[in-house]
Amino acid sequence: MFRITQFMQEVARPTPLMPKRNPPGPVVIWNLVRRCNLACKHCYSISADTDFPGELTTEEAFTVMADLRRFRVPVLILSGGEPLLRPDIYTIAHHAKALGFYVALSSNGTLIDRTNIARIAEVGFDYVGISLDGIAETHDRFRRQSGAFAASMNGIRLCREHAIKVGIRYTMTEDNAHDLLPLLGLLERERIDKFYFSHLNYAGRGNRNRKDDAQHQTTRRAMDLLFEIDWQLVQEGRSKEFVTGNNDADGVYLLFWVRRRFPELENHLRAKLAQWGGNASGVNVANIDNLGNVHPDTMWWHHSLGNVRDRPFSEIWPDTSDPLMAGLKANPRPVKGRCGQCQYVDICGGNTRVRAQQLTGDPWAEDPACYLDDEEIGVTAGGERLTVTPYQTLRRSAA
Repeated sequence: MFRITQFMQEVARPTPLMPKRNPPGPVVIWNLVRRCNLACKHCYSISADTDFPGELTTEEAFTVMADLRRFRVPVLILSGGEPLLRPDIYTIAHHAKALGFYVALSSNGTLIDRTNIARIAEVGFDYVGISLDGIAETHDRFRRQSGAFAASMNGIRLCREHAIKVGIRYTMTEDNAHDLLPLLGLLERERIDKFYFSHLNYAGRGNRNRKDDAQHQTTRRAMDLLFEIDWQLVQEGRSKEFVTGNNDADGVYLLFWVRRRFPELENHLRAKLAQWGGNASGVNVANIDNLGNVHPDTMWWHHSLGNVRDRPFSEIWPDTSDPLMAGLKANPRPVKGRCGQCQYVDICGGNTRVRAQQLTGDPWAEDPACYLDDEEIGVTAGGERLTVTPYQTLRRSAA
C-alpha cells in the first residue's frame, strides 16, 4: 500500500530521516468466508453466493488469532467473500479486538443496514472499507446487481452516522476510469474519511479480465488527479486519507511530481520513499484464505505456503524454503528486465510480482503494469542505464 497523504504531508512539512522501523509482524488480510452476495468482475477470490466446504471453524479461528498475536501481527483485516455473511463474524471480531489487534472490516457494504449497524458499531472496528466501482449504473454493472450502489451508499452513511471510520475502495479499469472524478466528488459530499485507489491486479476474476486493465496513460492521468486533489487537501489542513495499492510504481511517479513542483525537496523525498521500500508482499503483508491456506498476499491464491491447520502461521511465514518467499524476502529482490535495471527499484521494490508471474510464468520478470517509460526509469531496450535528469523529465512532461 502506498500512502499518498503521508508523503504529501512530508512535502508540506519535511521531517528528518530517522532509522527505519520495521513493523513487528505482517498485516494479515484474512478471508474468513468465500461466500458473497455479489459476483464482481475483478474478484480475486472468485466468490459466489453459495457455501464453500472446509472453512475454518470459530474455534480454529481463535487458535489462529492466538498464534498471530504471539507472532506480533498488529493488524487483522477481516474480508471475504462478504465477511458479514459469516454467522460468527461478530464473535470473531470481538475476540480480535479483545486480543488487541487493530481490526478492519472489508465489505461490499450492501449488507450493512439498520438491522446490524448497532452490532457493527459495538465491535469497535477501527476501520470499515467499502468497495465502489463507480457511480450508480457503473457500479451496479461491475457488481452485477441492480441496486448495489444504493445499498453500499446506505452502508457508508450508516457507518458515518455511528462514528465508524469508513472509506471507499475503487479498482480502476478502462471501463470505469471515467467515474474516478465523480467518486472523488462523492467522497467530499458524503464526508468519507479515506479513498483507496487500487490498480487492477491479475488474480482471480481480475486475471480473467486483465484485457480491461487501464492503459498506462489513463493510469498516469488518474495519479495526477489524485496527487493534485490530495495536495490541495493537505494544504487546507483537511484530514482525508488517500492511498493506492497493487502498483508500487506510484511512489516513483510521486517523486517525479515532486521533481516538477518542488525540485528542492526531491532528494529528501527520494530518501523517504526508499525507506518505505515499495511492495511488501511476503514481508509485511500476508493473507490467510477461508480454508486456512497462507499466501504472500491476497493476489497469490494460486500459490499456497502452507495451511494453518497443519502448521502455525508463525512457522509458515518466516520459512524461506519456498523459492517464491525466499525471493520476496530478499533485499533486493531478484527482479529482471526493466525492473532489474530500473534506477528506482529501491523505491518500488520491484512492484507487484503476481502480474509478471501470471503473464510469463516467471515471478521475477519485469512488471507489465509499470506505467513509467524507459527514459524515466533510466533504462534502454538494450539494457543500458540512462542518467535521467530533472530537465529531461520536465521537457517530456511539457511536450
